[in-house]
Amino acid sequence: MSAPLRIAIAGLGTVGAGVVDVLAGNGDLIAQRAGRPVQVVAVSARHRGTDRGVSLDDFDWYDDAAEMAAKADCDAVVELIGGSEGIARRVVDAAVAAGRHVVTANKALMAEHGTELARTAEAADVALAYEAAVAGGIPIIKTLREGLAGNRIERVYGILNGTCNYILTEMRDTGADFDDVLSDAQKLGFAEADPSFDVDGIDAAHKLAILASLAFGVEVGFADVHVEGIRHISPLDLQFAEELGYGIKLLGIASQENGEVEQRVHPCMVPKDAPINHVEGVFNAVVAEGDHVDTVIHVGRGAGAGPTASAVVADLIDVARGSRAPVFGVAASELSPLAARPMARHRGAYYVRLMVVDRPGVFADIAAILRDHEVSMESVLQRSRDPGLPVPVVMTMHETEEQAMVRALDAFATLDPVVEPPRMVRIEAL
Repeated sequence: MSAPLRIAIAGLGTVGAGVVDVLAGNGDLIAQRAGRPVQVVAVSARHRGTDRGVSLDDFDWYDDAAEMAAKADCDAVVELIGGSEGIARRVVDAAVAAGRHVVTANKALMAEHGTELARTAEAADVALAYEAAVAGGIPIIKTLREGLAGNRIERVYGILNGTCNYILTEMRDTGADFDDVLSDAQKLGFAEADPSFDVDGIDAAHKLAILASLAFGVEVGFADVHVEGIRHISPLDLQFAEELGYGIKLLGIASQENGEVEQRVHPCMVPKDAPINHVEGVFNAVVAEGDHVDTVIHVGRGAGAGPTASAVVADLIDVARGSRAPVFGVAASELSPLAARPMARHRGAYYVRLMVVDRPGVFADIAAILRDHEVSMESVLQRSRDPGLPVPVVMTMHETEEQAMVRALDAFATLDPVVEPPRMVRIEAL
């Protein structure tokens, strides 16, 4: 058997400790599949004395992770610190400059600097692997880059954040408000103390930008992703969605048409019988549609020590074998500039909920606004007709252009009987 692949791990949080655990527990199996052992030789983290549940006694310790990446006696560096700037970026840059392969789980780094990093890694003739950056243990990077390499990918979409999926599932099942379910999710460890990265859609947007680059052979364009979170979704919306034959999921959706790429993250109403509607709790799902393969669906755990460490180790096995694909499926120099399709030009169907004081003439005003903005109503629901009290008015709209729908919403908000900001959820035909 060949000499071991010597690795240095930067970051010993949940995932870093998980990688050490997987390599220790499955070392013989990994060596057999990689053709040689994968051996940790150095580690770095902020706090040396923390009990991480794994032994670090046999590894060289570095207080400075970037110094470790540059100087440790290793072949590859595993970056598990996170964040698009700062120490994580310095670790990757130092490793590449030293001619070391890089494995990372850092979605923010890859989404915001992926094109540049791919160019520098290819110029240095080192691997840059990031399976763990998207959807945890789901092997979607390898699927898009290698398994579906013979297809033109027409669309890729999915549930890319388990925290949001858990919250929406619990809100639907219990009828509890967003804030209450979020609080419970934090207590259970499914949501961070500061949940904004998850619930405001940023985490999913980072992952979608990576998937879009892989799917369409374009430069990574996180800044061009339209992003909305789930804070405005209420139990009332979930109830009406159920009645209309839909579920509500936070989806990331990327598609390409006429050379333009549309990237969007937002809550969606999806048909009850759509496979993705049945993905519950903290699970993730990614769907790819190709011109020859049709539809491929991957479902699994999108976070946590085990699934994410599994993806990191899979990349390490590839590095140990000498198996290397272009970072984003084609040489970095061949990535096309991203021609972003503005969200204002998106076309689709819409769910709209207004809270209005029920008085004569309200529907006439609503109809006039829809007429003036050339938006066509498909159906309307109204639950109560108590005079003088706010009641929900729910409408679904035929396919229309986003900018027309947004202008109609702005006009609804100016009506005196409308007592809350209008709520809109896009309806997806999946």
